[in-house]
Amino acid sequence: MTEQRGIQMNVTLPLTEGASPSHADAAVSKVEIPQYRLRTILAVWAAAALPMAALAWLVAPALAERLSGEGNVPLGKALLACITVGLVWQFVLVLILVGREQRSLRWSTLREALWLRSPRSPRSGRRGGRVWLILIPLFVAFAAEMFLPELPHPENRDLGALLDSDAGQRFLEGAWGWFGLIVVLALFNTVLGEELLFRGFLLPRMNGAFGRGDWLANGVLFAVYHLHQPWAFLSPLADAFVLAYPTKRYRSAWLGIAVHSAQSVFIVLVVLSLVLR
Repeated sequence: MTEQRGIQMNVTLPLTEGASPSHADAAVSKVEIPQYRLRTILAVWAAAALPMAALAWLVAPALAERLSGEGNVPLGKALLACITVGLVWQFVLVLILVGREQRSLRWSTLREALWLRSPRSPRSGRRGGRVWLILIPLFVAFAAEMFLPELPHPENRDLGALLDSDAGQRFLEGAWGWFGLIVVLALFNTVLGEELLFRGFLLPRMNGAFGRGDWLANGVLFAVYHLHQPWAFLSPLADAFVLAYPTKRYRSAWLGIAVHSAQSVFIVLVVLSLVLR
């Protein structure tokens, strides 16, 4: 899975002309990011996408038969549990891949290997500070994605439909255990799972195979990764422009994590309001 090209890309972003190097910039990082061949990129993609699909379409229906509840609640419970397992696996997968690649899981190594650094302006070389303001238009663009159409899909696999249903709301009333599971799902969805794998791990390693279009290829891979909910293809594809491109331009996976996590925060707050009823 970790077959690599001989090309290696140092993660230290060169300063623009005229910018003054800081002490941190002067110390060249020893962490190097290898560039993966297409087949290796696809293997990593498959290691994330195929388990999610199997959990959603094979394991969840079988598990639902053992769970109690009215209407779509049993399948909803099963999907919440199965998707959480799939997202936790993605976090474990990232640790395995980085550990094999860098021979270390120290925070200093993970920070560089997964672009977990403050965003850096490609024009001025400034890191952090006012550069974080790029999040404002990104939040707006991400919110606009909710207006993108979805393909027809089974209502019993729609979390929004479950939350809107009387059965789903009765199920969540006072259900602190399930609320905790949803919080874990949200955390691994947009912080430790999908974003860490696609924007933190894969994107920095795709330039050798895709060149300047690596961010767009990353968005396409992220879209087709959603085999567990293929009707939601357009929104993940749009994430190439809202999540992948800013991450590439500013060399910071925190941008994608922050923007994508806005969705998680919203869902958690909605669920919390139902639990407190």
